[in-house]
Formats: sequence, C-alpha cells, structure tokens
Amino acid sequence: MSTDTHKPLAGIFWMLVTGFCFVAVTALVKYMGDRVPPAEAAFLRYVLGLVFLLPMLPTLRAATITRRQWWLFGWRGVFHSVGVMLWFYAMTRIPIAEVTAMNYLAPVYVSIGAAIFLGERLAARRIAAVVVALIGVAVILRPGFREVAPGHIAMMFCAVVFAGSYLLAKIMADEARPAVVVAMLSIFVTIGLAPFALANRVTPTWGDLGLQIVVACFAPAGHYTLTMAFAAAPVTVTQPVTFLQLVWAVLLGALVFAEPVDGWVILGGVLILGAVTYITWREAVLKRRSITPPSPATKL
Repeated sequence: MSTDTHKPLAGIFWMLVTGFCFVAVTALVKYMGDRVPPAEAAFLRYVLGLVFLLPMLPTLRAATITRRQWWLFGWRGVFHSVGVMLWFYAMTRIPIAEVTAMNYLAPVYVSIGAAIFLGERLAARRIAAVVVALIGVAVILRPGFREVAPGHIAMMFCAVVFAGSYLLAKIMADEARPAVVVAMLSIFVTIGLAPFALANRVTPTWGDLGLQIVVACFAPAGHYTLTMAFAAAPVTVTQPVTFLQLVWAVLLGALVFAEPVDGWVILGGVLILGAVTYITWREAVLKRRSITPPSPATKL
C-alpha cells in the first residue's frame, strides 16, 4: 500500500482518537453535573492541565513577546475563559447531543469573523453555507415549538467567543511559535477563570477531583491527536469524521444519561457540520490559506 494511502488512513485514525478524547471530556463533565460550579470546574480543568506546560518552559523563557502580543494573548484568554465557563454551564443544563451539535457552530462564526476582521472574502457559496448552518441552529432550537433553555443560549454565545479565540490564535500563529501560543492560552485562561471560581467556590470531593484530573488529561490529549491528524492528512479528509462525535454524543446521552434521542437535534447538527465541511472543502479547492477551522479545533 502506498504512502499516499497510509496518510489519509492515519489522519482518519487520529481524528477518531480525537473524537474519543473530546467525547470522554464531555461524558465526565456531564457525569459531575453541577456538584462543582461550572466556573470552578473549568478552573480546575485548566489549573490541573498546567502540568503539561512543563516541557514548554524552555521555549517560553526564550520567547520575546511584544506589548501588542501580550494584549492579544490577554484578549484571547478573556474570550476563551468566557467560552469555557459557558460550555461547562451548558453541559449541566441541556443534553450532550445538543451541546455537541451547537458546538459545531464555532467554525461558522470563525468564517464570518474572518470576513469582517481579517478581510477574508465571503463569496456567495460561503454565504449560502453559513445560512444552512443557521437553519441548522433553528432546527435544533425550534423556537416557538419548544423551550429555549438558558443552556442553549449559553452554547450560542459559547460558539461566538470560541470563534473569537480562534481568530486571535490565527493572528498569533504568524507571530509566535505554536508552543508559546498554546502555553499562553493555558496561563491566561487559568488566570481569567480564577476570580469566578473563587466567587462561588465549593470543596470538591476526592472523587470529583480525580475526575477533573482525568478531564485535564483527555482535553490536551485531544488537541495533540488533532495535531497528529492534521499532519497526516488534509482537513478535507478528516473533517467529515467529526460527525461521529455527534453520533457518540447521542448514544452516550441515551445509554448512559437516559437522555431522549431527538431527531431534530441530529438533523440540525448534520446541517451545521455539512456547512462547515463545505466551507473547508472550498478553501482547499481554492488553495488559499485556511481560515475556517475543523470543528474540534475550537474545543476547550
């Protein structure tokens, strides 16, 4: 079998592992529920994850960071901190499948933001894909036919601020080494979450603390395997695999948490992910610098 065949298969494999890691994070956070307040749970995930920065310390010490870059890192930390808190809150309020489906929106908002702030051309086909994604949101929420819960509103804003975080990461990727960008995100988000965690603090049980440690391992592992997937195959190959995350989320919600399977949520998720996949494919066809991220890239 040729190398060209092996690389797409490797990319699909690593994307499957990525999906497993992020679904594991979702399941663990859902299992913990609101025993630990969302802001504190998010803070624990990041503060425990700081141990993964230790290999990056030599790179951080050698980095020269300008005042402008400090501001960009800081603002990205603000966006991401808000997004993480909203995500943890939504996980305690609405089914896993709905959180997963609505999380696919972030790349769509990135595409819109890239057109507004980065001068990315928003052609008619991309606008049509964005409209399809928004129809997907309407299908999931069905306002007037069902209650739009605070968790749904939290996820809509969560996707927006995660998109803002990703756009700032895109800007910084041209100015700083990847290790510096990743490390600064972890540091600034930990700092940003600290006051909210302290404002409504409870003492977690040893069991919950152990689960948070596992979450802190799975989340960065997912980002690492995502990087491996990108290195092995084009995003146009790996992006459709992210649909399986919705499948796993539906099964997990139904089998483990007794959440009813909602066909409308699945349909809306398919519409949103289909729009994101189309936008990604168009970027590849036009062979321009990729702006719209694959869905897992905007995860916490």
